[in-house]
Amino acid sequence: MKIAVTSQNFRTITGHAGKARRFLVFDLDQQGGGGEVDRIDLPMGMAFHDFKGDGPHPIDRVEVVVTAGCGDAFFERMERRGIRVVATAANDPLSAAQAVARGEVLPPAAPHEH
Repeated sequence: MKIAVTSQNFRTITGHAGKARRFLVFDLDQQGGGGEVDRIDLPMGMAFHDFKGDGPHPIDRVEVVVTAGCGDAFFERMERRGIRVVATAANDPLSAAQAVARGEVLPPAAPHEH
């Protein structure tokens, strides 16, 4: 399972997924085995807050996006692309991605505010 985690600093899970330009990408099996396979560093204009097209996007190759927070519009846009969103209060990208791959429930994120 390919899982992208919003991480502006490439160390922790960060929020504001619609404005995120950096993602850690993990390829994990159902037991959470595997690891980081890529880092996405989107150019200006490709964060979903700015990306207005329905065309291809680099995030399309993942099945799940894990983030510390996002608005309803981000959930809806990802759903249209066939990508599940998990908003969590967890901090460690690899541990959170492994938990998602194993089907575990992560602690929920704080409510998203604009």
